[in-house]
Amino acid sequence: MSKFSEHNFKDQKALIRVDFNVPLSAAYEITDDTRMRAAVPTIKKILQDGGSVILMSHLGRPKDGPTEKYSLKHLINHLSQLLDGAPVLFANDCIGQEAIEKAAALQPGQILLLENLRFYKEEEKGEAAFAEKLSKLGDVYVNDAFGTAHRAHASTAVIARFFPGDKKMFGMLMEDEVMNAEKVVKNAEKPFTAIIGGAKVSDKILIIENLLDKATDIIIGGGMAYTFEKANGGKIGSSLCEDDRMETALQLMKKADEKGVRIHLPSDSLIADKFDANANTSIAPSNNVPDGWMGLDIGHMAIDQFTNIIKRSKTLLWNGPMGVFEMEKFMCGTKAIAEAVAEATQSGAFSLIGGGDSVAAINQFGLADKVSYVSTGGGAMLEFFEGKELPGIAAIKE
Repeated sequence: MSKFSEHNFKDQKALIRVDFNVPLSAAYEITDDTRMRAAVPTIKKILQDGGSVILMSHLGRPKDGPTEKYSLKHLINHLSQLLDGAPVLFANDCIGQEAIEKAAALQPGQILLLENLRFYKEEEKGEAAFAEKLSKLGDVYVNDAFGTAHRAHASTAVIARFFPGDKKMFGMLMEDEVMNAEKVVKNAEKPFTAIIGGAKVSDKILIIENLLDKATDIIIGGGMAYTFEKANGGKIGSSLCEDDRMETALQLMKKADEKGVRIHLPSDSLIADKFDANANTSIAPSNNVPDGWMGLDIGHMAIDQFTNIIKRSKTLLWNGPMGVFEMEKFMCGTKAIAEAVAEATQSGAFSLIGGGDSVAAINQFGLADKVSYVSTGGGAMLEFFEGKELPGIAAIKE
């Protein structure tokens, strides 16, 4: 049993740090409510126990205090719908008299949403005095915001100091995120294949380095593959390449070789004569792309190559697409990887999808329910797999 599920919240005010940083349209309509839905089980458990809920979150990156565009009041109606029509009270501030009074008056079963934490610079600065003011609003602190766990902000890390050990805990989402991430990092059944894609090697150096001690196979796709190909002496045409990272790529391949980890680069690429949805396309070996052409997706041979590796794996971590999947013409590689991961999962593998683009892809292809776990935390998940200690996790575990 988890600490959260064991705790009885009857007559307690639970101050929950949620991640309601959702995208809004120009008309303030929520275009993707994934993060809000992820917090619902935690909120409902507390209300069912007979407790009340005070929700705090950030939204966007406001520069100069309160901004209409970033007000959490735009989320009230949808949050109420997600909570089966329960009314959601709102405080026009996250600290100050109104927040204090509304929190104090909260009755069991009631929900209070505080205004955007980042309307105060003290939130991102991690100021203790601000964290202490927030802490006084609730009896127990619940961190359910994995997406911000890598930030040492007032509401995600510092606030935990003001609650005793039995009054601070992870929510259900955070528990799931940590449990699934640790399953991959600490207890991965082998063969363990990490599928790393995206544009830049520089964004993924630390994660690849850390996985060299854990994975049996590392598949590299997306734009970053061409830096490896060029470092190996290949011709990549005008494909994306970080020339200043070629030495790093060689070092990573050397380390992998020394540790017996197999790094797989795509054998062929779908190439285009320009970065355009209507570009002319052709197929070429990934290490022999003609001048003036660029690789924008993996080719059919690479799809077969990667699919075979994925299907014999027992543990799978996927972070980053295989190409420019936002353009239909260059979607096939990423879609094929998503389908292979789903198929391997159905055959008994454990699969974790982490990182914004991979999550977007698995959702776009309708396969989110066919994999073991889809993480809600892009940057947080990345830093976790880089081997870093996340402040939001450490604060609860202390």
